[in-house]
Amino acid sequence: MAQQLGVPFKLSCKPSHIHALKPFHSLPPLRTFTPKPSLNAKSHHHHHPLLTLLRSHRTLAPCCNSNKSDIMSQLELGKPEQKGKPEKRVNGIFWIILLNIAIFVADHFFRVNGIKALYLYHNWPSWYQFVTATFCHANWKHLSSNLFFLYIFGKLVEEEEGNFALWLSYILTGVGANLVSWLVLPRNTVSVGASGAVFGLFSISVLVKMSWDWRKILEVLILGQFVIEKVMEAAQASTSLSGRGGYALQSVNHIAHLSGALVGVLLVWLLSKVPSDPSDQ
Repeated sequence: MAQQLGVPFKLSCKPSHIHALKPFHSLPPLRTFTPKPSLNAKSHHHHHPLLTLLRSHRTLAPCCNSNKSDIMSQLELGKPEQKGKPEKRVNGIFWIILLNIAIFVADHFFRVNGIKALYLYHNWPSWYQFVTATFCHANWKHLSSNLFFLYIFGKLVEEEEGNFALWLSYILTGVGANLVSWLVLPRNTVSVGASGAVFGLFSISVLVKMSWDWRKILEVLILGQFVIEKVMEAAQASTSLSGRGGYALQSVNHIAHLSGALVGVLLVWLLSKVPSDPSDQ
């Protein structure tokens, strides 16, 4: 009855029950036997739950490790494929900025002879002055404002079109702005500064980002409000300051600003007319 209820059976060791136990010599001898090895011995051990778990772990571990290594190798091989368009490293804009700073320091701090010859003198200009004047500046305020916008718009152009396109855009828009200034402004004017190139890079950065994506449109609106304000200023009469030697050093050359932006638009339009390579399509 105790075994049916699940209660462990215990022998009572009280003295009153000692007489009920039989002596050891009257008990029947225990039968001992030696199990015979059978063919199914391995199967008996195999079916033991603990041994089955251990053996399955030993046999499956190498398989799992191999599968894990295969999966990791496949993931590592797939890493380069997950990368999309390779990120372009921006270097050109920093070299342009350093070149502008170096010429300014050599001109205004070390007073290096020959730097003044890089200015664009409208009365009798040299051909190289249309290029070199874009790297010269009249004072620190002039330089700092140009470098700020040059970094913003130049970086955008280089990220979209590359290093060579940045240098080509900077030089062509700067030369175009200086050429228009030379044709329009008086002959006693001296033109210096990267303003024309900055506005050219601005117009290029806006045009290359134009698309029907709302994010691109928002970028164009944010940048566009700046250029609209400057174009409205360019419609006003430009002011000038008298310089030494009878020359007028243009303080705010709106002609260069507007012409640089128009040259940038013209450059993008001309490049859009060039037929693309069929392999790129």
